[in-house]
Formats: sequence, structure tokens, C-alpha cells
Amino acid sequence: MNVRAARNAHLISLIQGGHMGLGEIVNGLLTSRERLIWEASLARNARDYMKRADLAREGERPVALRIILAGWAQKYKQMPDGRRQILGLVLPGELCDLDLFTVARTDHSIAAVRRLSVAEISRPDAQRLFEQCPNLAPALCWAAIIGAAVQREWTINIGQRNALERVAQLLCEIYVRQRDVPSGGGGSCDFLLTQGQMAEAMGLTQVHVNRVVQQLRLRCAVEIRNMRLEIPDFAQLAALASFNATYLHLGEPAMLVERARMLFLPDLDGRDRPIDGALSSAI
Repeated sequence: MNVRAARNAHLISLIQGGHMGLGEIVNGLLTSRERLIWEASLARNARDYMKRADLAREGERPVALRIILAGWAQKYKQMPDGRRQILGLVLPGELCDLDLFTVARTDHSIAAVRRLSVAEISRPDAQRLFEQCPNLAPALCWAAIIGAAVQREWTINIGQRNALERVAQLLCEIYVRQRDVPSGGGGSCDFLLTQGQMAEAMGLTQVHVNRVVQQLRLRCAVEIRNMRLEIPDFAQLAALASFNATYLHLGEPAMLVERARMLFLPDLDGRDRPIDGALSSAI
């Protein structure tokens, strides 16, 4: 195995074990054979992008199903005069979208926040993958549903929260999507956004974001430095934002798997179902 293949295999093992993204539901729905096919497809179709490079541009025909392996992607729309709104973030293990199967033209752009590794599965490869892995379709549908739930929360964030609450909400969400809700105290996680990108995500100016970050440092001892976010007291920050992680549907793989089976997989017999250990490890 060469260095690139080894790196890709390591990245895939990390995202498959994550508590967000596709990891939980894939472990619960796919058979052991299907998981091997899925992971091989991710590794075979891995591609790197440099910082700020576009993966897809608004108005283009969708050409790939994209799953982030490492780094962050940003969804955005840009006005004719250059103003930009970041619509959402895609973290490791998460699906960018299902545009390949749903629309003729992409209605937003996707770019790398910093250096990014992503699996880009073409339409023919995706069609073969679904034929070989019939349990994969409901997993991707679930990922799209979670993405829509996150989008609704971002709408609330811009429409109803004040500047301090917006930044606090964003920090809480980014932390939980990577680390889960802490049972006590806090911790640290990756944070790849600049203050300019934070401003574009929350409808604020960069100067305003800088002031709010200083306020949060004083009130909650929050630190953002060297692409890391430190939250000493998560409960305090969450209370400030009125943050509720329900919309992220954490810790629900068993229920999601059973519902997906009822909706999508009523005819599968026991031989085609995931092994019990795979489901147990996801609970």
C-alpha cells in the first residue's frame, strides 16, 4: 500500500468511527461486504483541494457525490458585487449534498475552507455502488435529512439571534458536530474558520465578529487560536446561545436504522442485514 492509499484508509477509518456524518448509520445499515465496497469506493475516489478552491460552482451540472474525508468545506452563494453568504459547513464524514441525483444545475457553490480531502464519486460509479450496496441509499437520505435540519438552525441563527448569540451558537454547533455534547466542563476541537468567514456565515461584519469573540473570551473564557477552539465551560456558552443539540440527532443510530429498514428495506432477509455487532457498536 502506497503512502496516499494508507492515508486515505486512515481517514476513512476515522470518519466511519465518528458520531456525526455517515459513520453511525453506515455501520448500522450496511452489511460487512457492503461496508468494504463503500470504503473502497471512498479511497479510490479521494481527491485533494487547496485552500479556497471550488469543488463545485453555482450553475454547473452536478458531476459527483461528495463525502468529506478531511478538512472542511463551505457552501456559499456570491452576489454580483462580490458579497458572499456562507450557507453551511461540511465536516469530515459528512455528505456535501445529493445534487447528483436531484437537480440539473447546482444552485450554490462549494469550496474548501482550508486544504481538503474529499471522495468524489461519479454518477456511473455511484449507480454501480447503489447496485452493490442496496442498504446505502437510506443512509445517504438520512445524511441529507440531518443537513436540512442544520440548515433550518442556521436560518434561525441569522433571523432571530443577536450577534453574541449567533457566534456562541456557531461555536457550540461546531464543537458538538466534532466532539458530542460534553457531560461536564468543556474541551477543544478543530476550528478552521477565519473571522472573515465567520462574518460571512452569520450576516455580520468582520469587525463585529472580532468584538463578539473578545466578549466571549471575557464572559466564557472561549479561545480561538491556531485553528483550535477551546471551550472551558460548554454549558455556559450553550446557555448564552440557547443552544439545543436536538436538531443534530446525536445518539440515534439504532432508531434511525430501524426506521430506515421499515421505509426502504422491507424485503431484506436476515442474510442481507448488517451483522448484530455492527449495529451494537453504533449504539
